[in-house]
Amino acid sequence: MSRLTAVRLAAALLPCATAVALAPAAARAQAPAAAAMTAAEPAAPAVGAPAPDFTMPAVGATGAAAPVSLAALRGKVVVLAFYPRDKTSGCTAELTKFRDEYGTLFDGAASGDVVVVPVSADGLASHAAWAGEARFPFVLASDSTLAVAERYGSRSAGRPFSNRTVFVIGRDGTVRYRDLRFNALSEDAYASLAAAVKAARAAR
Repeated sequence: MSRLTAVRLAAALLPCATAVALAPAAARAQAPAAAAMTAAEPAAPAVGAPAPDFTMPAVGATGAAAPVSLAALRGKVVVLAFYPRDKTSGCTAELTKFRDEYGTLFDGAASGDVVVVPVSADGLASHAAWAGEARFPFVLASDSTLAVAERYGSRSAGRPFSNRTVFVIGRDGTVRYRDLRFNALSEDAYASLAAAVKAARAAR
C-alpha cells in the first residue's frame, strides 16, 4: 500500500472513530438529565403500598391550629385531598361538595372513623379564614414547602402549588385508592371516592 493510499484510508476512518468515541459520552450526558427529570416528578404511591407518613400544621373553622399526623391516625380511614389554592373556583367546588355531602361521601366521618384532610400550600391564616367562612367540618392542612405533595406525586416540577389528587388510606396505613386527576366537577369522581371510603372502612 502506498503512503498516499494509507493517508486517505486513515482520513476516511477518522469520522467513524470519532463517532464511536463520542457515543458513550453522549449517553453519559443524557443519563443525569433523565435521572433529574425522574427525581423532579416523583411517582405517587401505588394502591396497596404504604402511604408516606406526614405531619403538617392544620386549622379548622374554630381557628385553633394543631398538627395532623398520619401516624397518629393509624386505625382510621384517612382521605388525603391535595388541591391547588384556597378559594379558587375548582377548589371551592371540591371542598364545598365535601362539606355539603360530608355524611354521604365520607360515611363514618361523623363518628371519627373517617378523617378528611384537604391539603394545599396556603398558610394557616388563609386556611383559618376560609374554613371559618365556609364552616368546613374538617381541618385544612398547610404543606407550605410542598414536601408532602412531592412524596405523594402530587406536584408538577416548577409549580408553586399541588395538583388536585385524592388518596384514601386504610386503617393499616396502606393506600386503598388514588385519583391522580381528581375532577372537582365530576359526579362520577365523587361517587368513586365515596365507594372507596366505604370499601376501606369495611376492610380489616
